[in-house]
Amino acid sequence: MPIYEFYCEKCNTIYNFFSRTINTEKVPDCPHCKNVKLSRKVSMFASLSNKKEGGEDDPMANFDEAKMEKAMAMLEKEAGSLNEDDPRQAARLMRKLTDATGLSMGPGMEEAMRRLERGEDPEQIEAEMGDLIEKEEPFIMEGKGKKGGSKPKPKVDEELYEL
Repeated sequence: MPIYEFYCEKCNTIYNFFSRTINTEKVPDCPHCKNVKLSRKVSMFASLSNKKEGGEDDPMANFDEAKMEKAMAMLEKEAGSLNEDDPRQAARLMRKLTDATGLSMGPGMEEAMRRLERGEDPEQIEAEMGDLIEKEEPFIMEGKGKKGGSKPKPKVDEELYEL
């Protein structure tokens, strides 16, 4: 029986639903919020099976080596065709890396990326922001250390619901 993951933005929770048949169309309501439609998530079964031992404060506790290896292979492949004169391509590649690994960038790195995406000169960005970027952690494990209006990492409801 397949198990599908769905996310409720309202209560910031991931729910698991099992189906007696393969069902790619049905979208259930949130078990907690009731009349709120959930959105389908890509299952992270590899992340669950590869979790490392570590405490809540361990920044590597949720690190998935297989996911990182796959992302690095993608990065290596795409870096070979990168036009070094186009800062936008470098920014797109970095965005793909962070999306593939679940890492987030620190605020200084995020600002530098926005400037690259606008096509600004990387050397000028380095000259103006180098000290700031060097003083902060460039990458943050998703859900750790984020500030501002972003939501915390979603809760995972351990109950298995029927689809």
